[in-house]
Amino acid sequence: MEKKKLLGMTLCDLKAVATEVGLPAFAAKQIMQWLYNKRVRSIDEMTNLSLKSRAILAEHYTIGCVPPSDVQQSIDGTAKYLFPTENGQQVECVFIPDGDRATLCVSCQAGCRMGCRFCMTGRQGFGGNLSTADILNQVYSVPGNEQLTNIVFMGQGEPMDNLDAVLKATELLTNPDGWAWSPKRITVSTVGVRKGVERFLLESNCHLAVSLHNPFPEERLAMMPAEKAYGLEELMTLLKRQDWSHQRRLSFEYIVFGGLNDSERHAKELVRLLAPIECRVNLIRFHQIPDTPYKGATEEKMVWLRDYLTKHGVTTTIRASRGQDIYAACGLLHAKTNTAI
Repeated sequence: MEKKKLLGMTLCDLKAVATEVGLPAFAAKQIMQWLYNKRVRSIDEMTNLSLKSRAILAEHYTIGCVPPSDVQQSIDGTAKYLFPTENGQQVECVFIPDGDRATLCVSCQAGCRMGCRFCMTGRQGFGGNLSTADILNQVYSVPGNEQLTNIVFMGQGEPMDNLDAVLKATELLTNPDGWAWSPKRITVSTVGVRKGVERFLLESNCHLAVSLHNPFPEERLAMMPAEKAYGLEELMTLLKRQDWSHQRRLSFEYIVFGGLNDSERHAKELVRLLAPIECRVNLIRFHQIPDTPYKGATEEKMVWLRDYLTKHGVTTTIRASRGQDIYAACGLLHAKTNTAI
């Protein structure tokens, strides 16, 4: 009989486990602390459980951490790791060191259903949702995880399309008996799945990042098929109702394509759309992928767009591109193999 994984279980789940194997109820909290606070790799390390209790638990359960099956190292220090998943797929996550900060970009699905024209993950198709254990394993098992200062759900997949697993993962990352991180260290992205965003805003205090990429719905639809089901206008109405002046931060990701969404017309519409909201825009230069008509904007146009938006009341930064040489930069994760395309 295959053993079940403890990784990804909440305190409530672990209480059920304790009951199932005949351990006292208080053992659930002990297991949780060993699992997430101390990040043990085996049940034998849970030394405040009796030898008998550990043996009983180990008969039926395992920690569930799985090491990466491959790694690529960028010249800029970024590392891309390939992880197996419970459903037999493979996903990539990216470790991005930056001075005294280190960010992990995690995946929540194998592939993606959203089908954005400019994204390698979207062009890969959909291979299935990741479990909470699959998501947390990327954090648990990535080398150097003790250095992490931030986690972004910006890898493969649409987080709002696998929201149960994503919310459970962020709950465990922020639970005082889990990883005990502040929600301010975690950002979850979305193309704008409205029902998912509504639920996320109610159930999580983590930051939200919206993949915008074009302020005109009809032009956005040509780039992002999800616009048809999850329209920009309805999303903006929802976001404008929220109070963004306190703990939670709202940002908009805007990939800049040369000659496509970098004109003054686009800049003016971005100001109209975003100036009424407390938010930040992150400009990302498009990274070329095979068989696509899109091209990246020039450095001059990136700087112009940043300065225009900032001057007109929309705080804007240009995000540094990391890991492009190993296909680890924004929109390049694909996990068909862990090699350059």
